[in-house]
Amino acid sequence: MYQRINIAFSIVLIFLINLLNSCNQKSQELNFTEIEAWHTVADKSILLEKKDLSNIKRGDNDQLLQILINDEEQFQEIDGFGFTLTGGSAMLLQTQLDDELRDQTLKMMFSRENDGIGVDFLRISLGASDLDELVFSYADQNNDKSLKQFDLAYDTLYLIPTLKRILEINPNIKIMASPWSAPAWMKTNQSPIGGKLSPDHYSTYAGYFVKYIKNMENEGIPVYALTIQNEPEHPGNNPSMLMEAMEQAEFVKNHLGPAFHENGIKTRIIIYDHNCDHPEYPITVLNDTEAAKYIDGSAFHMYLGEIDAMSEVKNAHPEKNIYFTEQWTSSKGDFGDDLMWHVDQLIIGGTRNWAKTVLEWNLASDPNQRPYTSDGGCTSCLGALTVGQGTIEKNVAYYIIGQASKLLPAGAVRVASSSKKSLPNVAFKTKEGETVLIVLNQDKDQKVFGVNQGGQQFTVDIEPRSVTSFKWKNK
Repeated sequence: MYQRINIAFSIVLIFLINLLNSCNQKSQELNFTEIEAWHTVADKSILLEKKDLSNIKRGDNDQLLQILINDEEQFQEIDGFGFTLTGGSAMLLQTQLDDELRDQTLKMMFSRENDGIGVDFLRISLGASDLDELVFSYADQNNDKSLKQFDLAYDTLYLIPTLKRILEINPNIKIMASPWSAPAWMKTNQSPIGGKLSPDHYSTYAGYFVKYIKNMENEGIPVYALTIQNEPEHPGNNPSMLMEAMEQAEFVKNHLGPAFHENGIKTRIIIYDHNCDHPEYPITVLNDTEAAKYIDGSAFHMYLGEIDAMSEVKNAHPEKNIYFTEQWTSSKGDFGDDLMWHVDQLIIGGTRNWAKTVLEWNLASDPNQRPYTSDGGCTSCLGALTVGQGTIEKNVAYYIIGQASKLLPAGAVRVASSSKKSLPNVAFKTKEGETVLIVLNQDKDQKVFGVNQGGQQFTVDIEPRSVTSFKWKNK
């Protein structure tokens, strides 16, 4: 009798163990909510389209290459991905498109509804950049040291109306302003090209920035951050201005920082805003503790140098932020090669090296890459959009940024993911608890790989020479 009871008990026990294992396996397979993915292929056969994941496999497959995600190990918060909205870009949007098409275009760029890419960050020029139709400042009257003639008049034609509509579409967008030059009369060479800020006008120039921020606020446009000088080591653009590291430290420490403090201005002060080849420049400025107390962080471009220079600056001053603020694509470039390089070096490499932003240069140009200034404007800078008379064409920068911004809102935090040479990647956790993973395949063969987060896994493929952005949420 006891033997029959033991046999029956064993049978029940085995049944319960199998049932528990089955439930655990089912729980493991269904641990992720529906996985969403968008991808772009270098040959343009797929352009930021939703990926078919009907063949996705859930559960372990240890034989495959694994991307391991650890969302307990967290790094910088992301402010956003976006573009520079040059004055020339705004002019094209306002003059070449009718009201309906312009509104559709802005929603496509700055909303995530109806297939918009949800850009969360914009850089604008404070005064003219080299992609304006003409050179101007807001104080062109010579020796107007009191800045009584300060006026945003030119910006009210195109830039400010465009910004106001963008803010209606995305009220949370962050705006960074960057000057290409001080007014010519404040400079040592009295020219908009090259030269330096005259020491006699340091305080005047600080007041110029204060007036700019207050006037923009009066227009309903908050300026989140200010870089002191676009490309301070490059005097060849029109406009442009040289500014050495010790000069930036002096200007911030004794003029701009105190002026912002006295006027209650919370706009972030960001230094450098130039290439990754000279990390010693921002380190030198930040080593000045009196200047550093006013500085939020450093901004970078990468026409020269290596992207890990940003980590060198971060390691030297871990309390300060890092921003990536400019990289262009050329009208003579190759779509696929540009897609591969920019995603690898900037979207993935930039954020892996502490960047809170990744911005492309610039938002729009016409079919001939105009407008640009004479004698120093960029003649081959390809906009993310080519804007013709009543027409819009999306270019490679649109897809580079869209692969990140579409699924990744501001406020997300970068989390640890295993670095794979054959599959460069970067992972983030959003405020809503979703995981976003961006994966690049630069090879000519399709790849199948596993994604493992907290012991839970799914297996998926990625096309040759393509980028895919995934989003999911753990239950």
